[in-house]
Amino acid sequence: MVSNDPDFETKAADVIGLYLNPPAHAAVFCVDEKTAIQALDRKDRMLPLSPGRAESHGFEYKRNGTLSLFAAFNTATGEVLGKTVARHTSEQFVAFLTDVVASQPKRREIHAICDNVSSHKTQRVADFLDAQCNVHLHFTPTYSSWLNQVENWFSRIQREVIARGIFTSVKDWDRKLMPIHPRTQQEPETDQVEI
Repeated sequence: MVSNDPDFETKAADVIGLYLNPPAHAAVFCVDEKTAIQALDRKDRMLPLSPGRAESHGFEYKRNGTLSLFAAFNTATGEVLGKTVARHTSEQFVAFLTDVVASQPKRREIHAICDNVSSHKTQRVADFLDAQCNVHLHFTPTYSSWLNQVENWFSRIQREVIARGIFTSVKDWDRKLMPIHPRTQQEPETDQVEI
């Protein structure tokens, strides 16, 4: 899809500028959500690639619920802060931004690159930004979330965990997501993980 954003050049230059020349002593995060990821329990196991046969799995599955995954990719360090939630709402987005702020030294300037989904532009988010004067949101142009580097991380999660996975529950899905990153920590109350 082609972006029809009249401010495409300005927004794209802002995002690319944060990548190429971030503000001194500031943290730049690419923030996004992968929403409603289904925990599918497949009837048949994955059949691996072999000579003369493509990798495949059976077509029958059982749905065991969904989770949404919030992620913040630190462009300077490559670390990802992640959190799974049952629902994708503006309130959950603000809670995740609060976790991102808490992961940084006090008063550090934080720039978060986001897409234009409606949950990023609510009054609740505006109130949070008013209370956190050191946090700045930068929006990618419409239909241009590919400018957000966290999309590469979501692509990896899709390939390595979701597409090949068999999940008996959303808790099983959550548990299987974690091992692909050796520095994962999980806090039981918030399901917050540093990946």
